[in-house]
Amino acid sequence: MSQTKAQLIEGDSDQSIDLSSLVLHGSTSGTATLQATAIAGTETFTLPGTGGTLDRLNRAGNVLQVVNANYGTQTSSTSATFADTGLTATITPSGTSSKILILVNQAGVYKLNDAYMYLQLLRGATKILDFERFGGLTGTTASNGIGSCSLCYLDSPSTTSAVTYKTQFARPSASGTVYVQVNDAGLPSSSTITLMEIAA
Repeated sequence: MSQTKAQLIEGDSDQSIDLSSLVLHGSTSGTATLQATAIAGTETFTLPGTGGTLDRLNRAGNVLQVVNANYGTQTSSTSATFADTGLTATITPSGTSSKILILVNQAGVYKLNDAYMYLQLLRGATKILDFERFGGLTGTTASNGIGSCSLCYLDSPSTTSAVTYKTQFARPSASGTVYVQVNDAGLPSSSTITLMEIAA
């Protein structure tokens, strides 16, 4: 940076310099570049105070985005073939190395007669996790509502294309009916899914 520009920066606080980028040189070697974003309008970039730290957005462990969805329609099954519960959400990772933290609360899990429930998590058409194998099992014909089945799973989709996650359920027993988002007196349970992109 020239002496003239340095004098302007150290002078009147109301003065500004129109720079598309600013290169900071390290004390021994290396540089760091502050680059203006290519967008219309004005942005304010606030540096932390003396007690704060300036973090990189893509530092490992940082949350880059969050997607949330819910589904509250009662859905039932009498089949051993897996079917959609209706709970689904889509996220588009910003980098191929990003991880996706998936949080699911499958609500209103209920069985009638001699039945129990399987639950699984899918990425697209690929099963990535069985998270319930004996939901509602009593070993009898008694009805049983167990409330919610939940999961917390860290996935590595390795893509920057849109990725859809969903849950499916099935009734592997010989008879009976299983439900998710079961409707009680007109008030269905609401299942939720949250997807968090985590920088790797």
